[in-house]
Amino acid sequence: MTTLLHIDASARGDRSLSRRLSGAFVDAWKQLEPSATIITRDVGANPPAFITEEWIAAAFTPEQDRTPAQRETLRLSDELIDEVDRADVIVIGTPMYNYGMPAALKSWFDKVIRVGKTFTFDLARGDFPLAPIMSGKKLVILSSHGEFGFGPGGVREKMNHLDTHILTCAHYLGVEESHAISISYQEFGDERHRASMADAFAAVPELVRQLADVRETASS
Repeated sequence: MTTLLHIDASARGDRSLSRRLSGAFVDAWKQLEPSATIITRDVGANPPAFITEEWIAAAFTPEQDRTPAQRETLRLSDELIDEVDRADVIVIGTPMYNYGMPAALKSWFDKVIRVGKTFTFDLARGDFPLAPIMSGKKLVILSSHGEFGFGPGGVREKMNHLDTHILTCAHYLGVEESHAISISYQEFGDERHRASMADAFAAVPELVRQLADVRETASS
């Protein structure tokens, strides 16, 4: 049985295209695998608090030495990390804000990428001392853009700090395979936007079938 961690990061509600896209992905997966477990985390509606000095101190204090207050400070982080640990597939629905992540999604990553929990740090590894603890996870990024040309070879490829940042961070959550579907031209609202929407929603069930078939083959 597959466990999906479904994360939405848009500050918008029903108007959000990224929410609609991620919802379509989860719905399509449930149609293929009704027994799948879906963990929902809406950071757009309920953003995790930003990192503080107290949080950093707690995270770098050995677990056996933490005070009750420090354990409470890390309680949400522990909960979020447990959700990631349980997930086979991480599904992120997110808009591009100012060419990068929404602050709420960045705050989520800051809470789940934690030394001793999701990665280890060992200077014996030389110039690359960080290594993920988890492994074998798949990531699906379902995004929406106001402009266009953010993909490979596109006119704004170098301005895409959304996908690149997510992928860099996701490595430390054990992600070993990633896929991305996006809607563009949102601010233009023209035929190109409508075509982009149609293409994205058509691609979602195809990707679900691909990933579900791979999991079924691997587990059989």
